[in-house]
Amino acid sequence: MKKLILSAVMLVALAFSAQSQEIRKNAIGLRLGANDGFGGEVSYQRAISDNNRLEFDLGIRDTRNTEAVKLVGLYQWVWNIEGGFNWYAGVGAGVGSWRHDGPWNNGNNNDWDDGGTFLLAAGDIGIEYVFDIPLMVSLDFRPELYFGDDRRNYDGYDYNSFGPDVALSVRFTF
Repeated sequence: MKKLILSAVMLVALAFSAQSQEIRKNAIGLRLGANDGFGGEVSYQRAISDNNRLEFDLGIRDTRNTEAVKLVGLYQWVWNIEGGFNWYAGVGAGVGSWRHDGPWNNGNNNDWDDGGTFLLAAGDIGIEYVFDIPLMVSLDFRPELYFGDDRRNYDGYDYNSFGPDVALSVRFTF
């Protein structure tokens, strides 16, 4: 039994060492997604070890009737697939606020003036390619769970506290 446990530990250590790599120290750019209409975020990544990093995303939305802002922070683990291809997974949290002033999109054209704040918990999984030039492109999926007092999101629709966010990112690395 001891040999089996020792063999399993050595196999896991070998797998992680074979996939470890040095990631770029800093990356800044745009994360273009589609979660409840936020659409775009300014994104910054900071390496904290050879295969771990922090990511911070600031999303701002200003439409005809709605203004919203969201800040998300993530801790990510990064593994090399081959060459410049990496995959990553992470967890994080965020905070945001929204303000709506105008018609409520429920079909009856009533005016609706409201706003609020929210907290969110997020997961993250994605794939990226780091070019030889200072450029990184990635595609990720970020499920988000929202917590707040109001039962409507910033578009005035009832929501179920879950937002699946898929995004394409382009970042300058340095």
